[in-house]
Amino acid sequence: MDKSKYRPRLIDSQVEFYLSTFGAVCIEGTKWCGKTWTSTMHSKSAYLLSDPKDDFANKRLAQMDVSKALTGDAPHLIDEWQEVPKIWDAVRFEVDASGIEGRFILTGSSTPTDNNKGVVHSGTGRIASLKMYPMSLFESGDSAGIVSLEDICVGRDIPAASVESPSLEKLAELAVCGGWPGGIGKSAKQRKAIALEYVENIINIDINKVPDNIPRAPDKVRKCLRSLARNESTTAAASTIQRDTAGDDGTALSINTIGDYISLFARMFLTDDIAPFSTFLRSPSRIKQAVKRHFCDPSVAAALMGASENRLLRDLRTFGFLFESLVLRDLRVYAQSLDAKLYHYQDYGGLEMDAVVEFDDGNWTGIEVKLNPADVDSAAANLLKIARNFKHKPPRSLAVIVGKSPLAYRREDGVYVIPITALKS
Repeated sequence: MDKSKYRPRLIDSQVEFYLSTFGAVCIEGTKWCGKTWTSTMHSKSAYLLSDPKDDFANKRLAQMDVSKALTGDAPHLIDEWQEVPKIWDAVRFEVDASGIEGRFILTGSSTPTDNNKGVVHSGTGRIASLKMYPMSLFESGDSAGIVSLEDICVGRDIPAASVESPSLEKLAELAVCGGWPGGIGKSAKQRKAIALEYVENIINIDINKVPDNIPRAPDKVRKCLRSLARNESTTAAASTIQRDTAGDDGTALSINTIGDYISLFARMFLTDDIAPFSTFLRSPSRIKQAVKRHFCDPSVAAALMGASENRLLRDLRTFGFLFESLVLRDLRVYAQSLDAKLYHYQDYGGLEMDAVVEFDDGNWTGIEVKLNPADVDSAAANLLKIARNFKHKPPRSLAVIVGKSPLAYRREDGVYVIPITALKS
């Protein structure tokens, strides 16, 4: 790899911090999101288990003698460690024995199941885990980055700033093409092909490479994934997915099979569902405890549904869900860089917030996502109404993230209005 062509990622500073603090850091995330590229930038040597050279000689050698995978100058990269699960304990033991920080960098694109990975110890205190996502718009150069999420979350005043508002066609393109590092510098057609190939690889190849020795039928996997794509950015239950998978004869996937697939997709980091936000409420409404279903990147849902830019422009409802997915992907990346967590909010009184960014001290920011700038007033009113219910711990700030807007600004009622193409961490 030509390191001079590396495009910096927000996770870089976290990798350096973890290497200075722990004996090893494990960078986890879906395939093709840039884990190996980023890890290579922070390492001085590498052992690539997925290298096909000489009939995967590296993998076979590590299976026979795990110490071979551990040899190299620190930080030493071991790529796709789950291919030889006993590497985890070997790294943990080596870290204990050496007492040296920054000894190893591991990468993994799937998590082995407990009954076969051979991992005896969790690695707590020795191996720190970092999750990596496809590129945010700021990382790919598609956001000007004139407003930071940090400024919004701490409630700083921001001067109204002009923004080059993207066309609806451009926003649709960003959702359909996704944040895959391999697409940087390529045409929209090429980037869409990358997203489509990613999905096909997952269904036809990678789904049966996860080390749990359970064969799965690609056609059934595809049905489940298509249902998840149709229900992107919603709290769809397993029963909804089951109905979606019913064939012409009425035969559908069983709830157990759907549960197995959903667990598998999470282990492959293909999905990254957002948990519900809760705190003490002085309100009679109860909070719904349902996760909001999301793929790791909006392009995955688009590819599964066959959603092109033109089709999205003719189906604004679906476009809105994919735009929300795009925004939440970016918010995940930005929040992680700020050591914050991302949630969603929904209660039985019908009130919802698309995203909540919460910090360790309990301070939080409520966020609504709107493709159409004409919806800003209603979104702001919704946020303010919800905020009034949180008597015990009110939000520090509120924001509406929009698709099209010529300005990034703060309204008189205190609610921020920020175009997604103006946001950074």
